[in-house]
Amino acid sequence: MSWLRRAGDVGQDGIVASVTPEAAGWEYSGLEVLDFGESRTFTRTMASTEGVLLPLSARDVEVRVDGERYSLDGRDGVFAAVSDWIYLPLGSNVEFSAGRGEIALCTAKATVRHDLAVTAAASVPVEVRGAGAATRQVTNIATPTSFAGADRINVCEVITPAGNFSSWPPHRHDGIAGCPVRNEEIYYFRTGCLDSPHGDARGQAQFRVYTVDGVVDETVTVLDQDVYLVPEGYHGPSTAPPQYPLYFLNVLAGPGNERTMGFCDDPTHAWIRASWDSAEQDPRCPVTSASGRVSR
Repeated sequence: MSWLRRAGDVGQDGIVASVTPEAAGWEYSGLEVLDFGESRTFTRTMASTEGVLLPLSARDVEVRVDGERYSLDGRDGVFAAVSDWIYLPLGSNVEFSAGRGEIALCTAKATVRHDLAVTAAASVPVEVRGAGAATRQVTNIATPTSFAGADRINVCEVITPAGNFSSWPPHRHDGIAGCPVRNEEIYYFRTGCLDSPHGDARGQAQFRVYTVDGVVDETVTVLDQDVYLVPEGYHGPSTAPPQYPLYFLNVLAGPGNERTMGFCDDPTHAWIRASWDSAEQDPRCPVTSASGRVSR
């Protein structure tokens, strides 16, 4: 059994990737990646979901929510800059358009309606996490500490410089075997090449997932635009080979009464976090900011 979904297997007609709870076999988390080169306008009804609309490689995105117009500056690619984004309330009707590029619509099953919110790129917290070869950038789009105005959805981006590791140490949030946190997680990967602003078809990375009961234990090669579903189990590392930096978008949601990004480390490797206190961080991080790629 594998939870890997190859690029092209989960999308059609301008939908680069599509994960619904029904297709994933779970209850809460969803994702669509939409290509404006195929269709200039998309419409969606958030009947039972809340959403985060995030430009990936689109500029000048126009969003209409229940008839009200909003604009997003966007960015040239996921390795180019941090982007602004918009929170879409439960029950809203949405239309969005742009001339080119891709946008991600991250969704979660919701029961409480929160107000629409637009977050400027400069207001999105960028965190450098880890140390040594495990240094990476975490861009906290809509996490409990960065954005309180949501019901269940959690969204973040991770950029791993070429040659480094993310999702390390391995951790889980599946509510199984004593882990109190339960979140369904989606990984949407873009593999870069050298200083490319967005994904590059030549890129690749490796990703490991293994469950507590051992039924799933696989290390897969992920390619540009692949999706990996994580309903349970430890996941990590995500490994970016030399010359191929790695980006992934995470969407998490679950049944808990409070939104959380909590996790349970694999106890065999939990000691690694403390080792970062005495190690230097990779100076290539942060990779991006609201104003663009960080120069060194």
